[in-house]
Amino acid sequence: MVGSVNQAGSARAWRLGLTGGIGSGKSTVAAMLAHLGAAVVDADAIARSLTLSGGLAMPAIASQFGPQYVKSDGAMDRDAMRELAFSDPAARRRLEAIVHPLISQETARRAAQAQAAGARCVVFDVPLLVESGRWRSQVDAVLVVDCIVQTQIERVMARSGWTREAVQKVLAQQASRAARLGAADVVLCNEGLTLEALQAEVRQVWQHFGL
Repeated sequence: MVGSVNQAGSARAWRLGLTGGIGSGKSTVAAMLAHLGAAVVDADAIARSLTLSGGLAMPAIASQFGPQYVKSDGAMDRDAMRELAFSDPAARRRLEAIVHPLISQETARRAAQAQAAGARCVVFDVPLLVESGRWRSQVDAVLVVDCIVQTQIERVMARSGWTREAVQKVLAQQASRAARLGAADVVLCNEGLTLEALQAEVRQVWQHFGL
């Protein structure tokens, strides 16, 4: 079905949801799609901006969680909050209740801005696209960047210096690989590829969607 979709002549920008587990290479794929001409709306980057010093989410975070989760510069202490969210599901839900509505508002604003600027394709780079349950109805198709779990763990340990246990905690909070694959319209397998080979795969996906 999605292979026949063509953005050309459409009244609005074509909307592609992009997701993948931690360490899958999703952010690299997003950058390659941007190079091909997509306007990328990065939900993770928006979330980070909301929790920096002066970010819109910070007054509520400070009020809800206390000063121990706010660094001296006024930004959220991401490491401390990550530990709390992993150990206390109720705390994670409280944080999400603060941050997610603000992410939705800013995502919509940036998408509208991209369309007004003439973008043919808007890519919504959303790490928790499958987990949220709401994105499927907001995009025309979902692209999942996939690799085996062991590869995810090794990549994150290498790039971030995390322990295996820390990466596994993150994986436990994300949708399973099977759930992501089940939500996909197209899967890009990023296993054992050079950057050049990955770029070629991304171009094929771009053409598949008629872009």
